[in-house]
Amino acid sequence: MKTPHPVALGVAGGTGSGKTSVAHSILELVGGERIAFLAQDSYYKDVVWNTPADLVGHNFDHPSALDTDLLTEHVRALKAGRAVDVPVYDFVRHARTPEVRRVEPRPVILLEGILLFAEPTLRDQLDFKVFVDTDADVRLLRRLRRDIRDRGRTVDDVLRQYMETVRPMHLEFVEPSKRYADIIMPEGGENMVALSMVVARVEQLLTAASG
Repeated sequence: MKTPHPVALGVAGGTGSGKTSVAHSILELVGGERIAFLAQDSYYKDVVWNTPADLVGHNFDHPSALDTDLLTEHVRALKAGRAVDVPVYDFVRHARTPEVRRVEPRPVILLEGILLFAEPTLRDQLDFKVFVDTDADVRLLRRLRRDIRDRGRTVDDVLRQYMETVRPMHLEFVEPSKRYADIIMPEGGENMVALSMVVARVEQLLTAASG
């Protein structure tokens, strides 16, 4: 019997677009036992902050802030049938923790992240690419709520970062990467029609890979 080739699916979009919700919906609908899930956020480089000014001045929204080489290496390993140890990033301390998350190879490799499609090496690994497209005001409100609630940030700090790096990097890298998507999904996880189309496409790719 032919061994199926893993299907690699990427879900990208701006901060607060709802891409994480879309990824979790795919996990639920396709089946978590069939999916190896990698979040690009886990791959922030481990930077030593010597002063508070170093942290404030750091651009977390530029592609150089992420360890794309390691993420690409992990995708290739999963495709080859090897498990990977994914870093665990602490968004309160802005540093990697000593722990890792073991991810076993599965028929579907699901990647989720803001800058997935901006990186040629990652794009080349993906069989199907979904861009979650949400209005900027909605995305900002969602980011405010998340960063204050989950990451201990202040309103002023979130807004400063949004204006200084998040918005400019979105316009320079994230928005242009939309051109590489196979499907653009408005309204994120609330768009059940688009979500059902994505799940159906994943099933088609799985069938083709195992045929």
